[in-house]
Amino acid sequence: MRTYRTYYLTRSCQGNAPSRVVAQGSWANRLRVPRNDSRIITPMRAGDVLSDRFELTAVAGEGGMGVVWRAHDRQNGSDVALKAMLRAGSEEAVRFAREAKVLRELQHPGIVRYIADGASPEGEPWLAMEWLEGEDLATRLARGALSGSDSVSVALGIADALAYAHAQGLVH
Repeated sequence: MRTYRTYYLTRSCQGNAPSRVVAQGSWANRLRVPRNDSRIITPMRAGDVLSDRFELTAVAGEGGMGVVWRAHDRQNGSDVALKAMLRAGSEEAVRFAREAKVLRELQHPGIVRYIADGASPEGEPWLAMEWLEGEDLATRLARGALSGSDSVSVALGIADALAYAHAQGLVH
């Protein structure tokens, strides 16, 4: 079975050996063979369209469980954040399905809005959420400390969203 890294390098470098050497160095040891019954699944790529609705435009970020794409919603013309799994195994699939279900049921201004979820033709689960423009807290803090009032505002916003989730029976 091809690893995600091999697949990525082959697709992204398209036979260009110098590009592959540079990319391979930056990806070395980044992804490991998954544990348990997991398998690395074929990654999506820019231009792919899911459910005849969401066109992937660019990778926005990635974490241990998946990749987040910026995608265009052909139904309403807006951009969405589309999260796709990197690994498909029973444990990961259950967690991903639970995340989609929980998000579908929550409606709060401090919690990202659910749009849709499904699977690619290859069976890769995905979750579409509203696209939030702006910078993350780490980037903001790199420019300098928040003022006291800004810190209180951020903390109150987080507390309000958590209180709402807790009232719905969810604990983060």
